[in-house]
Amino acid sequence: MMGGLACLPMYDFPWTASALDSVWTAMSKRLRGEGIDAPEALTRGPPLEEMWRDPGLILGQTCGYPYWRDLRGQVTLIATPIFRFEGCDGPRHGSFLIARRDDTRRDLGAFRGARAAINACDSNTGMNLFRAAVAPLAGGRPFFSEVVVTGAHALSLAAVAVGLADVAAIDNVSFALLRTGRPDLVERVKVIARTPSSPGLPFIASATFSPEAVATIRGCLFATLADPSLAADLATLGLEGAEVLDEAAYAEVADLERGAIQLGYPELA
Repeated sequence: MMGGLACLPMYDFPWTASALDSVWTAMSKRLRGEGIDAPEALTRGPPLEEMWRDPGLILGQTCGYPYWRDLRGQVTLIATPIFRFEGCDGPRHGSFLIARRDDTRRDLGAFRGARAAINACDSNTGMNLFRAAVAPLAGGRPFFSEVVVTGAHALSLAAVAVGLADVAAIDNVSFALLRTGRPDLVERVKVIARTPSSPGLPFIASATFSPEAVATIRGCLFATLADPSLAADLATLGLEGAEVLDEAAYAEVADLERGAIQLGYPELA
């Protein structure tokens, strides 16, 4: 089988990169032992949309919202990770709604007219779950005075911490990892609410692989996540395992969007 691409960009912080590399190195060896010519190193740098759609994608990770809206049918769902962090429940997670620690407002309803930060317009945890939390409060009208797109959960957290925004939705996994790598920022914010939860960020592969190859990729992933020699690296990532969900599980992402639309709140605004 021809060599391919591997990318795990969703929780790839400077302080987790080495652990991600170690996990991939171990999985790559397993894959090559099974006849799949996996790359020795993760690919970093190209646009995510390009890597997700690469016909040689052996293992990648995407967000549930673009998976359901854009990638479904174009990629193969391999598994959904299980993290040990607060707010995670098996293969499910959500977001913490955060504000500055010295902000006197204590609940989301008090932030009407405030400035919100989101990492991306197509983010499930940063936008879609945030929208689902705000929709019942918005009354079919814009809720915030401004919505700033930062480009990353870490940047949304920083925007709130330094006062460039008042509130943001940071997914449970990113928040826990940022607490490790950027405690200076996390210590400047507080959690005011939690969003609804949904299935976590799925591991995917190209739809070009045969069912046999998909089974091999999945088996190598599960063996790697259970490898005791990787215990320290997996602990750094907070990664406890994975669960195979079917495609229909991610319809919940669309259900949350539909619910906000029915409440007259189609866009986070």
